[in-house]
Amino acid sequence: MKICFVVNSVESEKSGTTAFIMHEARKRKHQVYVMGVGDFSFTNEQELSVIATSLPKNADPQTAREFIEILHSEKAKREKIAAKDLDVLFIRNNPTEEESGRAWAEHSGVAFGRMVQQEGVLVLNDAYALSNAFIDKLYFEELPSSIKPASLITRNKEDVLKFFDDHKKKMVLKPLEGSGGRGVYLIDKNEKNLNQIIENLAAQGYIIAQEFLPAVKEGDVRVLLMNGRVMEKDGKFGIIRRVSSEGEFRSNISQGATTEFSEYTDSMRKIVDIVAPKLIRDGLFFVGLDIVKDKLIEINVLSPGGMDSFPVVGLADFSDVVVKAIERKLQYKKHYGNKISNRELATMD
Repeated sequence: MKICFVVNSVESEKSGTTAFIMHEARKRKHQVYVMGVGDFSFTNEQELSVIATSLPKNADPQTAREFIEILHSEKAKREKIAAKDLDVLFIRNNPTEEESGRAWAEHSGVAFGRMVQQEGVLVLNDAYALSNAFIDKLYFEELPSSIKPASLITRNKEDVLKFFDDHKKKMVLKPLEGSGGRGVYLIDKNEKNLNQIIENLAAQGYIIAQEFLPAVKEGDVRVLLMNGRVMEKDGKFGIIRRVSSEGEFRSNISQGATTEFSEYTDSMRKIVDIVAPKLIRDGLFFVGLDIVKDKLIEINVLSPGGMDSFPVVGLADFSDVVVKAIERKLQYKKHYGNKISNRELATMD
C-alpha cells in the first residue's frame, strides 16, 4: 500500500508513536510517505496533490529513530504525488503543538483530509469525525457524566468562582484547546492569583474547570484504543501508567512524568465499554484515553501517543498491530468498494 502520514512538519517530526508506525509499515514493504500540514497543493484544475517525503529504496533503518534520522537527511526523497494515488492518509499532526505564527496549520490537516477522503482514499481517523471532534476536550464533554469528573466550560469568571466554591475550593483549570500539560493549574484555597489566572486563561479562549481527583497523585493511565478496543498483543494491553514527578500534579511526559507498566483493571474496562460505541460510530480508529482510577479525565483523538514508551515498561512494540489493522481495512475496501463508507471502514476490525 501507499500510505502517507500527515505530521506538523517533516523537519520537526521526532521519534514517537507516529515514527514507530511509519517504520513498521516500511518494514512490511509498504511505500511510506511523510508530509507536513503545509504540503498539500490544490490546482485550479481541482487536482489535489501532496508534497511528500520518503526514504530511498536502499535505506535500511533498524529503528524508528534511524527512520527519522534518514527522513531528515539529504538522502530523503521529496516529490509531488496525486492524492488519489494514495491508498491511505493517516492524519497524525497535533494542532496544539503548532508554533506561534502557524495558526493556519491547526485545521489544515483535517480540512484537506476531507478533500482526500472525497478522492476515495482511506483516511484515518475519519476526517469528518476529526472535524466534529477537533476540540477533543469539548468532544470529551459529550461522553456520559458517570465516567467523568465534574466540569465546567466557560469564559465567565463568576461561573468559575462558583464552581470553585461548590467543589470545596479545589479544582483544576486548563484551556479548552491545548495539550502537554501547558497552561494547566491546580487551584486550592491558598491560591492568591486566582482572578488573574482566570482572566489570563479566558483571554486565550474557553476555560475548563474540572473537579480535582485526589487519586491523580498516583498518576494517570494512558489507554490506547484501536477500532474501539484496547490494543492487545501477546496477551498484553496497550496501557501505560504515567507517574508525576516530585511536586508536580500533571502526569504529562513532557512535564517530567515517568512511565510504568499497568494492568487492565475492571474500572478501565468499564470506561472503555462506555466510550467505545461512540468512537466506533464516529469513525475514530486510533484514540488515547487518560484515566485516573475510575474516571476518564481526557480523550485524545488527534494524535494519541504513548507507544514509544511501551518498551520502557516491558511491553512489546505494538506498531505491527496498527499496520496489520490498516492492511485489513484496505482488503475490505478492495472487496466492497464504496458500499462501505470511510467512517465505517475506519473502525472496522
